Amino acid sequence: MNAPRTEPTPPGAVHRLIRHAWRRVLAGAALSVLLALMGFGMFQNKLLYFPAPANVAAMTAGGLSAWPAADDFRGLLAEPHGPARATLLLFHGNAGHAGHRQFYVDALTNQGLRVILAEYPGYGPRGGDLGENSLVADAEQAIVRARAQFAGPLLIAGESLGAGVAAAAVDRQRAAVAGLMLITPWDRLRHVASHHYPLLPVGLLLRDDYDSIGHLLDFQRPQLVVVASDDEIIPPAFGKALHAALGEPKRLSIIDGAGHNDWFDRVNAAWWRQAIDFLLGDRHDSGNPAIVKQSS
Repeated sequence: MNAPRTEPTPPGAVHRLIRHAWRRVLAGAALSVLLALMGFGMFQNKLLYFPAPANVAAMTAGGLSAWPAADDFRGLLAEPHGPARATLLLFHGNAGHAGHRQFYVDALTNQGLRVILAEYPGYGPRGGDLGENSLVADAEQAIVRARAQFAGPLLIAGESLGAGVAAAAVDRQRAAVAGLMLITPWDRLRHVASHHYPLLPVGLLLRDDYDSIGHLLDFQRPQLVVVASDDEIIPPAFGKALHAALGEPKRLSIIDGAGHNDWFDRVNAAWWRQAIDFLLGDRHDSGNPAIVKQSS
């Protein structure tokens, strides 16, 4: 019995089948990209902000005071042992809450500073919205309150996300600020996002930009940029780019061998003394190089 005869598929039909298959592949790829973009846009707050809840009693159990008051909680306050030579208002990173940054207190009060660990809306015991607009507006209010409550110079510091918050808030309250410390910062958030998500057009998707370069143009008070040499979260290049874009007076401190979360353990009292003297405009160490490398 002879096998049934099959007619060869015409070349045009083959081409149509190939085109149809490619359309399906491309449509599937486009859908996957669209879903990824939608997911990034919808959930970027969850990718950027990691607040931890806590009540006021728990946050003040370590001996710090609620600032400005327990019923209007905006942060934690620590006084130095003697008269305060200045007040430093610190904006923390994106995870946890202000109470997790008590390690700053000893280092800074030992330099004669009054310390306020500012708390963000949506973090610790505070209500409110997450996002750049909310955090920066609240940080500006914190600067205004601290300036009104305490005499003497007001220094602003920010770590990681807090450096972006601090830069934006300082831009709105320049006259109130004597000096600015930016710890493990970025130049622009979109650059960090592009580094971690290279296949996504993050510049078009980000709602929050935290453009620290733009905010600090022509800011003419002392600015100290602290970079961890082995930072895996905010690569050092972005902090160095921020420093390069700033106007004088400025200083770059590179902490050798430090990662994003352990830099604090690699600096000593002498480093803090030089940092605070620079921010307060003390020029007795003006012979030091502009770029300082701190080894462990």
